[in-house]
Amino acid sequence: MGRSILRGFLSIFGGRIGWLVVGMVSTPVVVRVLGASNYGDYGVVLSVISIIWILVNAGIFDGIRKYIAEDRDAPDWESDVFVFYLRVGMVTAVAAAVLLAAAAYFGVVQTVFGPAFESYFYIAAGIIVAKQVWAVSRGALMGFRYEEFSESIRLFRLVLLLSIGLSLAVAGYAVDGMLLGRLAATVVVAAGGFLLVHRKVSLDSVTSPIREEFPRRELLTFNSLSVVLTFLMASLYHTDVLLLKAFVGSTKTGYYKAALVMAEFMWFAPRSLQMVLLHSTSQLWSNDRRERITELASRTTRYCLLFALLLATGLASLADVVVPLYFGEGFAPAVTPLLVLLPGAVGFAVSRPIFAIGQGEGSLRVLIYATSVAAALNLGLNVALIPQYGMLGAAIGTSVGYGSMVVLHVWSARRIGFDPAGDLRLGRVALTAVPSAAVIFFLADAIRTELLALAVVPPVGFVVFAGFAYATGAVDRSEVDELVDQLPIARFPFVSAE
Repeated sequence: MGRSILRGFLSIFGGRIGWLVVGMVSTPVVVRVLGASNYGDYGVVLSVISIIWILVNAGIFDGIRKYIAEDRDAPDWESDVFVFYLRVGMVTAVAAAVLLAAAAYFGVVQTVFGPAFESYFYIAAGIIVAKQVWAVSRGALMGFRYEEFSESIRLFRLVLLLSIGLSLAVAGYAVDGMLLGRLAATVVVAAGGFLLVHRKVSLDSVTSPIREEFPRRELLTFNSLSVVLTFLMASLYHTDVLLLKAFVGSTKTGYYKAALVMAEFMWFAPRSLQMVLLHSTSQLWSNDRRERITELASRTTRYCLLFALLLATGLASLADVVVPLYFGEGFAPAVTPLLVLLPGAVGFAVSRPIFAIGQGEGSLRVLIYATSVAAALNLGLNVALIPQYGMLGAAIGTSVGYGSMVVLHVWSARRIGFDPAGDLRLGRVALTAVPSAAVIFFLADAIRTELLALAVVPPVGFVVFAGFAYATGAVDRSEVDELVDQLPIARFPFVSAE
């Protein structure tokens, strides 16, 4: 992994670790403050916002990262990209906010979701606009390789969101309070991110005309295809939650949402790679460095597979302990869907860096074909299984949909022109994962005290897994040395870019 890519990954990964720690501490508090029913409604609102966000953002976050990072021989290229995406983004965000407010005002929201959701949608309208400004600013910072700023501000947003949201929820405003906290925090970081972009782009350019020769059609084509691709991806995240709400109600949806939160825990490292690889490989693709891209893809795919298997094994071995302890005894029903979701979550984790490298090349149609198969499989299974099996049916359908992503995107990668499975070392990975799982499950079963198991199993399991990975050759000595050599020069969050 190149120095600049590793540096960006470490900044994003460090920010996500901070995000994870804050999230782990705050999620059980949010669940207990809201209760299972309100937590289920909160999850539904966030899912609705996420789906609407696909059309509102219209691929802007990915597009601005990709195109700002490219080496283009054009005057004011970076400034024009930023201004173009900011203007497009404001049009779509304001239009969506007006529609959301109108849906609440004219009773559409009350008819579909219930009376309580009316105020939620008014607040969501404001969130959409603020989030768009933040997305443009954050995407620009990442394209400029200022990941240490973009991710530290993102972490600050979460802390501010929780501070304000939980204070209002405790004061009796429940879901309204959490959403108002999200709105206030997003406004603050949007303003801060916009000012940071001023380091590279003059704010005067926002009101200046864009060059006539600027390739507007190219960028809009990328964005329109990104909307389709993102919608397909989002259907994998949210179809199960929305269908469960319709068929089994808020309480069981809250249990299932808790299982999803735990399963998605495995994605924080692959998501970091996905973030940095899009704009990093975009630069490599623009210079036609295909051999370097294949080398990078195959190594990151193997790393993601190892990391996901380690986390899945740990979660599965401690699920009966972690879920009730983390969310409360009332959330014990979430354990079974969590165990069913884990295999699929591993596949989805592995597909993430492959997906990002394909985006960097710009061949979105191939990615759409692959993702549409997974989305159709996910939707079909959820529609078929949820009415009869409830949470278990949702978990089965979603796990199969998630898992299919890795197979489909290895195929899409080869069509695009790189091979992410060229150095996967499946035999060595299996020789690492199987004996490690046996040791981890034995240890988790042998320790009878819950808190002691949580304190002992994760670190011992990591050491055992790392030892097997090194002994079997799943990870080379040279790869370990490369990482260790580059860690001291990496820039972590909260460290200045100067």
